[in-house]
Amino acid sequence: MVDKSSMRVRFWLGFAVVAAITIGSISLAIVVHEREIENFERIQHNEAVRSARQAEALAALSVGQLASAVAAFQIDESLSRHEFDTIADSLLETGALSATAFVQSVPGPERARFERANGYPIIERSLLGDFREAGERDAYFPLVFAATEPELDVGVPEGLDVGSDPRRSEHLLRARDSGEPAATSVIQLAIGGAGITVFRPVYEDGAPTATVAQRRTALVGFATGGFSVDDLTAAAQSTLSTGVDVQLLERGRTVAGTLLPREESAAMPVRIADRTWLLVVRDPDRPDISLAVLIAVVGIALAALLGALVLVWSRNERMQELRQQASQDPLTGLKNRRRFSEDLRVELARSRRDKAVGALLILDLDNFKQVNDTLGHAAGDRVIADIAGVLSARMRVTDVVARLGGDEFAIVLPRCELDEAEDIADAIAREVRLHTWPGEAAPPLTASIGIATFGQESGDPDEVLAAADHALYEAKRAGRNRVRVATGGSPWAPRRTTEQQA
Repeated sequence: MVDKSSMRVRFWLGFAVVAAITIGSISLAIVVHEREIENFERIQHNEAVRSARQAEALAALSVGQLASAVAAFQIDESLSRHEFDTIADSLLETGALSATAFVQSVPGPERARFERANGYPIIERSLLGDFREAGERDAYFPLVFAATEPELDVGVPEGLDVGSDPRRSEHLLRARDSGEPAATSVIQLAIGGAGITVFRPVYEDGAPTATVAQRRTALVGFATGGFSVDDLTAAAQSTLSTGVDVQLLERGRTVAGTLLPREESAAMPVRIADRTWLLVVRDPDRPDISLAVLIAVVGIALAALLGALVLVWSRNERMQELRQQASQDPLTGLKNRRRFSEDLRVELARSRRDKAVGALLILDLDNFKQVNDTLGHAAGDRVIADIAGVLSARMRVTDVVARLGGDEFAIVLPRCELDEAEDIADAIAREVRLHTWPGEAAPPLTASIGIATFGQESGDPDEVLAAADHALYEAKRAGRNRVRVATGGSPWAPRRTTEQQA
């Protein structure tokens, strides 16, 4: 009989395995996806670092070259056009500058002398972009020389007062007072397009510059350079793979490139002179969840298949259990009356076909009621189970042993002659009589056995069973603890009778 507790354990164990595979596959998918994202973000961060350093290094090179220009301007008190162009060419040929210029510092009282010496007036530029003559001011910062990349060929008006534009003057004065280069925010360049202007102060050669006041007194002018944000962005993008997007931010405002989602991008600062911008890089080849989904689907499919197998297996075990319940006696594990009738019919048919003799034994315990009355039904059940063990131990694999109900048992012995059947019955009766039963107070038990043979001329199973029952009845009537063989008018019924006395 199928052990129900064992079956339940196996079922829940299978269910646990299915659940473990499902959870494991989903967890693995999540881990794989997170690892892919981590690797991608690390690579993207490295790309942003490399790109920002490229842009920063290029700008730093140009700002450093401005320092060389400052030294040249500082030594030469009267800078000629040719000398400036020579210096400007070296600044524009390398680095990231789109334009460079020299802005002179002119005190207000010397404005007229400056205009006579240079042959053009100092003019102001308004915030609206129109030009007008400069009024009376304490100091002017006119554009004396300017140069751009050859392909631009943009005319920048000489004499333009850079200090009149608030977008530039703030940074120009900061450079004057600090002695360090100062960068503007992204503004409209004089040569056109958006960009950043860097001012580097030029002081009189040998003049003291330790304090702000000394630096203001010693100021000669400024060496300036213009960076196009498009050029800076192109320099940053030159280190990246094709298709990678770049965005340049200034205080949260996009000044170059397209707006990129920050949660999917990497950002690095880019410092030019005394200001910092933020370079944002986004690689569009961000890993999707396709691999993770594939792992999860495969795992879930495997779990579903295993789950189906567990259910089928569980159903088969349940069907086996039901079949056993339908054909097996629950107390002894022997075949029950229904299965016994089927097997007896099969054996009768086989005997007729093979022209062989077989025997049917019906066994009933004598005085079994006393066991139940004196010791209880639990003790009676143990006695019945013991009887089943005695019978099963003596039978062949081909024999059929069944419990018909109560303390009545039946045994079908295929290919067994009457003499052999009587010997088997005698041995069973003797073993029952001598068996030690469970419980100290158990009364002595004996067995009455009826035998009926069957063969080529046998009738139907009911007739054979009735003959064996009749022989059992004769054994009981003769005083119990006996073996009787069926007699009567049936042509197949043997005429011999045997008896076992206590």
